[in-house]
Amino acid sequence: MADVLAQIVAHKWTEIAAAKARTPLSQLEAQLANASPPRGFARALRTARRIGLIAEVKKGSPSAGTIRPDFDPVEIGKTYAAHGAHCLSVLTDEHFFQGHLSYLTNVRRAVEIPVLRKDFILDEYQVVEARVAGADAVLLIAECLTQDRLVALYRLITNLGMDALIEIYDVENLARVLELRPPLLGVNNRDLRTFKVDLGHTLAVAKGLPPETLLVSESGIRTADEVEYLVQGGAGAILVGETLMKSPDIGAAVLELMKPPDL
Repeated sequence: MADVLAQIVAHKWTEIAAAKARTPLSQLEAQLANASPPRGFARALRTARRIGLIAEVKKGSPSAGTIRPDFDPVEIGKTYAAHGAHCLSVLTDEHFFQGHLSYLTNVRRAVEIPVLRKDFILDEYQVVEARVAGADAVLLIAECLTQDRLVALYRLITNLGMDALIEIYDVENLARVLELRPPLLGVNNRDLRTFKVDLGHTLAVAKGLPPETLLVSESGIRTADEVEYLVQGGAGAILVGETLMKSPDIGAAVLELMKPPDL
């Protein structure tokens, strides 16, 4: 597969320009006062007994196509919350992942747990947009961002009261991310340039993390045994989407995935 990440980023810039033309940043910022206060995303994960679960509301992806044809984001979010998810991740990218920003807003209104905007965030406009939509946290992908851009976006996210989940794939990005001393670091087990998955990638990164940074393992997690493998390897949370979204019974799939090894 070609470099999918580069394609996504190029298309995202056109979307950002169109959004700014429709609603200038000054108009968007005026709506911030009406947004409900952020819920503590990082705090919710840290209070998990064994490992935190970020359950993902996701209709499709470039690699899998449409994952769940009978997609109802609100009902899925409510099911996740009722079965023990600590946080939710909602895909808002439309072109590649069949998401929408309204999904985040509607899910956030229906649950009491924190919600992450998962998208390809490149510009401050998208961060303000996320907060206005109700996001409690925003994903930043280090591979998409220069250091100056990463720092600026991270600071804006925290200044607006949200948490940032900074994601890396390439280990060489770890040092520059840790300069920010982030409370959360996500490791994508799926290389977004080829979409190949390796859970051992999380453990390779875990060795270099300070104790104050919670490690979040993302993508390719399918079984309770794999969750335990990540627990033993130092992960403090997992982000799971496709495995749960493909299940006929999402609630039962959450319970099965998070089942401790002695049960």
